[in-house]
Amino acid sequence: MDYSQFLILKEELSLIAVIVILFVADLFMSPDAHKKDGNPRLNTMLPVVLLTIHTLITIIPGPAADAFGGMYHNAPIQSIVKSILSVGTLIVFLMAHEWLKRPDTVIKQGEFYMLTLSTLLGMYFMISAGHFLMFFIGLETASIPMAALVAFDKYRHHSAEAGAKYILTALFSSGLLLYGISLIYGTVGTLYFDDIPAHLDGSALQIMAFVFFFSGMGFKLSLVPFHLWTADVYEGAPSVVTAYLSVISKGSAAFVLMTILIKTFAPMVDQWQEILYWVIIASITLANLFALRQENLKRLMAFSSISQAGYIMLGVIAGTQQGMASLVYYVLIYMFANLSVFAVITIIALRAQRFTLEEYNGLYSTNPKLAFLMTLALFSLAGIPPFAGFFSKFFIFAAAFQGGFHLLVFIALVNTIISLYYYLKIVKSMYINKSDEPIATFRSDNYTRASLVICTLGIIVLSLASVVYQSIDKFSFGLN
Repeated sequence: MDYSQFLILKEELSLIAVIVILFVADLFMSPDAHKKDGNPRLNTMLPVVLLTIHTLITIIPGPAADAFGGMYHNAPIQSIVKSILSVGTLIVFLMAHEWLKRPDTVIKQGEFYMLTLSTLLGMYFMISAGHFLMFFIGLETASIPMAALVAFDKYRHHSAEAGAKYILTALFSSGLLLYGISLIYGTVGTLYFDDIPAHLDGSALQIMAFVFFFSGMGFKLSLVPFHLWTADVYEGAPSVVTAYLSVISKGSAAFVLMTILIKTFAPMVDQWQEILYWVIIASITLANLFALRQENLKRLMAFSSISQAGYIMLGVIAGTQQGMASLVYYVLIYMFANLSVFAVITIIALRAQRFTLEEYNGLYSTNPKLAFLMTLALFSLAGIPPFAGFFSKFFIFAAAFQGGFHLLVFIALVNTIISLYYYLKIVKSMYINKSDEPIATFRSDNYTRASLVICTLGIIVLSLASVVYQSIDKFSFGLN
């Protein structure tokens, strides 16, 4: 066996090293082993530093290469997506500092970091998979620890119920997906992505195999009609876990779905584009309509994420190089904007102990900087120019339009106008609505401020630097 091929897995090996170091460090930094004044000691700096080093080491894409007989494939675009996910995870760690300071969570800080990085490792393998077995192993490695994260606050905010709903939904969706993969193997006799297209002829069994596979991925992406778990899980999970689930998990699944459709199901492009067409319309429209009715901010953001998943699928349905570039660019901007919103939700909830929109009444009068940063993020999510979200929507609409989906783009544009209502409803609460007891003026911890600064800089810089999109486009690929 050629052991040098392990060097191709530089992102995975680097992340495993981070996990091992944190695992060993947690043995010595746990409350029983290291106490200060009789209290557990919180250590956020170590995972932040290690993950920063990991990101810097792996941020420069390497050449395309295969390992383990083609089961693992890494190309520059995969490395770019992994770096985006690493940056997002780093922001989540910064956001989690104040939450982890609570007496009931400080003793579980090591478990939080281990579970989060384990899901990230699974996403890495899923992104670089060249074989359905490698893909499924990566998918389950990412999904199972996520259920534990969702149930992390098992005595608060229905977190245990949310964890149960998530794991049951994940099991059901994995069963559907695995059944689809088994049908694919039964009809073509191979699970290698590059070998499958030569054996696809669009038979009824192969179409059914794709439907099962897509249904399983639809659950992971919370696309309509596979979205029913999303609002309850987002509401019950800890806010930082909800942020991670809504951005990092969704972004990796969207990219992997597009890669598999382009590499594996290219001969069935007419069939999967038709399915995606109706799923996109349903996801964007229904999610926006349900979001209009929400007063709980986490449920509102849950339906917002379903709608955003529909927009992301516009890049997938195009199936072009431009579509992939716009998808990755959209995920990058969505990551900064959505994590910024959830950073504010997290620190407000730690003080108000509630997630209702009413808690944000008069926030500008007591915490103007926080309200301003929240507004920037919401404007970006809504796609209001000149913020970065406008350009991400423009590129992804352009990709779908050039793919010939003119009516679909028009429907998406109409829904963008609808989404303005519920995003601006939050802004109205902060700036216009009055409250007899607004959230008192407070000062966030340095880690939370750092996460907000990174997110805000990302929103501003990406609205000015077109070179980012051009760099992504250079490494993207599509249907031949």
